[in-house]
Amino acid sequence: MRNLAINTGIWNYVEPSKETPRWVHFDERQTLAGYPLIRQGSRGVYVCVAQDALTTLGYDTGGLDGVFGTRTQSSVISYQSRNELLADGLVGNLTWNRLMSDVVGRGASDTTILPE
Repeated sequence: MRNLAINTGIWNYVEPSKETPRWVHFDERQTLAGYPLIRQGSRGVYVCVAQDALTTLGYDTGGLDGVFGTRTQSSVISYQSRNELLADGLVGNLTWNRLMSDVVGRGASDTTILPE
């Protein structure tokens, strides 16, 4: 059995590859889209998910660093404006739903983290 190890500087994660999730966990702490509300100043894995999706769709977030800074916020606002969403720079229910729908099937980008 081979272990999956990911270390991006934001998180360090090791588990047996057969137990690696291939889905998003939904619970009451998250938005209806299954993701938490993120905004400027947010940090962590979900910011990385949003940054990767935006990058895949052609928006410049400044890289995959897990920090929701001004470049990520500008990318979110641009994405929201182009997709007839409220351009408030917050990634909530409607933005997550649309973003995840748009990115499905696009394949890996330069920022996508793939298991070995």
